Amino acid sequence: MKLSLFIKKSVHESAAHYYELAKVARKKAEGAERAIVETKKEITKAKEKKKETKAVRVKREKEWFEKFHWFYTSEGKLAIGGKNAQENDIVFKKHMEDSDLFFHADIQGASAVILKDGMKASEEELLEAAQFAASFSNAWKNGNASVDVYAVRKGQLSKAATGGFIPTGAFAISGERKWFRKTGLGVRLGIGERGAEIIPDCSKRKLKNEIIMVPTTGGKEKGELVKLIAKKLSRDVNEILGIMPSGKSKIIEK
Repeated sequence: MKLSLFIKKSVHESAAHYYELAKVARKKAEGAERAIVETKKEITKAKEKKKETKAVRVKREKEWFEKFHWFYTSEGKLAIGGKNAQENDIVFKKHMEDSDLFFHADIQGASAVILKDGMKASEEELLEAAQFAASFSNAWKNGNASVDVYAVRKGQLSKAATGGFIPTGAFAISGERKWFRKTGLGVRLGIGERGAEIIPDCSKRKLKNEIIMVPTTGGKEKGELVKLIAKKLSRDVNEILGIMPSGKSKIIEK
């Protein structure tokens, strides 16, 4: 750095002049440094705001079947099931057609599962519906590995019984049933087109970030698992709570 001495000024006056210039330069540098710090803060805030914006999901209108247990088979057929006795009656009375099949685990306390167009379903789809019905039954609560499941046509079901009373969610069944003996219990939970979804483990369909679950008496309670899964899938706890089977479960690592 070169300094010029002013001919008409003494050495002390020249030094004072450069001292003042240095103070001005230092203030400018400090101001620039503060500006850089503030700019960095604003950039950080903008990035955080962008992340928050991405995290906000557009609330979509739900399909009519999403209030029930539901899934799509590997070949695209819809299956729905009641979450309680009242809904079992509803899926039968309001949503079952002649071309559908009715699935139910052979145990007291189970979801009534309707496979739409089940009369045209492949054997693979029938097995999927059977496993879904098995998983949403008290067999899961009991920690059973398997349970028998049967399927019947609409014409074989009735809410009226001669000389007897049929409670809510139960049905009188006539004729021959199609049995799926020792159907294994198991589901996969992950992200599908409609958010968090649950499908039978035997399905060929794939979900994003899949978690395999099976019932076990030594597993975690539903409430505890819901929090873990919701965090892993970045979904709302209530969304996960509404689709999971009741009872203790364990996660199977792939």
